[in-house]
Amino acid sequence: MTAQTVQQGDLVTVIGLEVHVQLETDTKIFCGCSTEPTDEPNENVCPVCLGLPGALPVLNEGAVEAAVKIGKAIDADIPEETRFHRKNYYYPDLPKNFQITQYDEPICQEGELEVSVEGDRRTVTIERAHLEEDPGSLQHVGGGGGIDSAEYTLVNYNRAGTPLMEIVTAPDFRSPDEVRAFLAELEEVLEYLGVFEAERDGSLRIDANLSIIPEEDIESDDVTEIGEEALESANRTEVKNISSHKGAQKALAYEETRQKNAIQRGRAVEQETRHWDESRGITVSMRSKEEEKDYRYFEEADLPPLQVSGWKEEIAIPELPRARRERFQEEYGLSEEAASKLTSTKQVADFYEDVASEFDPDLAATWVADNLLGELNYRDMEITELEGRLEEVTRLVELVAEDEITAKNARETVLRSMLDDGKGPDEIVEEEDLGKTDEGEVEEAVLEAIDENPDAVSDYESGDDGAINFLVGQVMQKTGGSADPGDVNQLLRAELE
Repeated sequence: MTAQTVQQGDLVTVIGLEVHVQLETDTKIFCGCSTEPTDEPNENVCPVCLGLPGALPVLNEGAVEAAVKIGKAIDADIPEETRFHRKNYYYPDLPKNFQITQYDEPICQEGELEVSVEGDRRTVTIERAHLEEDPGSLQHVGGGGGIDSAEYTLVNYNRAGTPLMEIVTAPDFRSPDEVRAFLAELEEVLEYLGVFEAERDGSLRIDANLSIIPEEDIESDDVTEIGEEALESANRTEVKNISSHKGAQKALAYEETRQKNAIQRGRAVEQETRHWDESRGITVSMRSKEEEKDYRYFEEADLPPLQVSGWKEEIAIPELPRARRERFQEEYGLSEEAASKLTSTKQVADFYEDVASEFDPDLAATWVADNLLGELNYRDMEITELEGRLEEVTRLVELVAEDEITAKNARETVLRSMLDDGKGPDEIVEEEDLGKTDEGEVEEAVLEAIDENPDAVSDYESGDDGAINFLVGQVMQKTGGSADPGDVNQLLRAELE
């Protein structure tokens, strides 16, 4: 499958990504400081992550395990030996003024990730993924809080030293929409692996390189194949400070338009680093684009070479989102849309399988994908916030499956009250008297509705099938909503006939 070409005249957009992922570990990558978020600035720090003289780094084994899991998930080559380097330039938020990272021997090389773009599948090449330490964070104060207008900047070193995985793609993207689809797929994979927490502040940050090239520089029918000379001659901009899928889409759409407009007006596109100002929806120039030689890489003498090739066989990874989606469709007979919803997170998928093991898979899918996720989304909640209460949701599905309450009451009254008030389903059913009305009472309500509404009966007998819905509503009122609407419909038709 070929990538989508975005053209304006004879111009094509070329995008490559550097995705910085914070790894979920208890401590930082080279010291024992906690990675737990705290509101107190510069609290989780020590001589190592503050870069004090004589402090030596010690590698976090958990970070290496997470890196190996990511390598397996993207089908990357994990070499026999990997090592760390120092990347040197001025970091206001890394006090030792260099970053411990990996250069020419990264832990993961030549991987790939399959994504769906507008219903079509394509493979994005991941050139490398390497371990490094995160800088601290900057808070720009005054002047609207923008990087180019702040009165001064505060530095918080709590984040400095948090383990990062930098995932570098080939320039395979041809539109901001493709980038957003890739980031969504990547984040799902990382969450399934248990190495990433999306809710953590700064957990995913994106640097994007964007160039505009002439269409004739595409070498074949496959628009992912672009000549080396074309890429080298095109002035690209690196857009920084992108922190979300939507932000990446908006930032790159702006930058794409800015560059194309400049080219069509005969102006040169400067090779530079630009900052995405989310509040204003624009990119602003930060500095000229660094080249590799500017970083003055050299080996980190305080860390020995790392040998992890055997870990690839020893470390297991779970079934990944795409494989699980395909299995749900085949095993449970779900639609592609339902399977996609039910595998959006590992917690959702696990819960669905728990429910589907006890009840009809279609009923389970309706309750988890539509009812539960719909109500959670409405409240801006995640399924993780129901930890310890999912058995109550299963009990609610049981009440519906056993025909003890109507699906309507279960969905519109019980589930909503469970989420809003924290009560259990049986308690709510008892308080609201939602137990299904027995058959004799329903039949009595049907007869009363027919006697009391002769006009509706006449309309139905004249061929107006919609009149039955009015009569169903009357019966539901008489039974306090505790009758099953489908059963009521059948009883009314039988009586009227």
